Amino acid sequence: MNTIKYFLIFLLSITSFIGFSQSVEGIWETYYEGTDKIKSDVKVYTKDGKLYAKIIKFYNMSEAEKNAKCLKCTDYRKNQPIVGMVFMNGLVQSDDEWEGDAVLLDPNNGKEYDGLVWLENENKLAVRGYLGWLYETKYWKRKS
Repeated sequence: MNTIKYFLIFLLSITSFIGFSQSVEGIWETYYEGTDKIKSDVKVYTKDGKLYAKIIKFYNMSEAEKNAKCLKCTDYRKNQPIVGMVFMNGLVQSDDEWEGDAVLLDPNNGKEYDGLVWLENENKLAVRGYLGWLYETKYWKRKS
């Protein structure tokens, strides 16, 4: 009987370990640099095995800022509203990370950056944009 009990405990512990793997998909909150003031909600999702993200809501902004358009974009997103715009486009999974070239759009300047995305933990997403050897990492919190 003890053998069965230990086997069940072992089986449950393996199942919980395997189940720990979280998805990057979901709604994430972004924050103003160096503050805990929320800036936006971002929906991160996969489509055809690639990773995408779009802004779904702005906070703490004037109506003009909330209704801003991508004036400096040079592709199909030119003059399109930033809310609802796909700004993370087609990252490919490599182990526990998602990466790609020219996949992160900054709607403020219309430039695209190489990107890398990974989970720090189940509620913290790291989003890194590269320009050559230089990079900047932003951390987003999973929305409850």
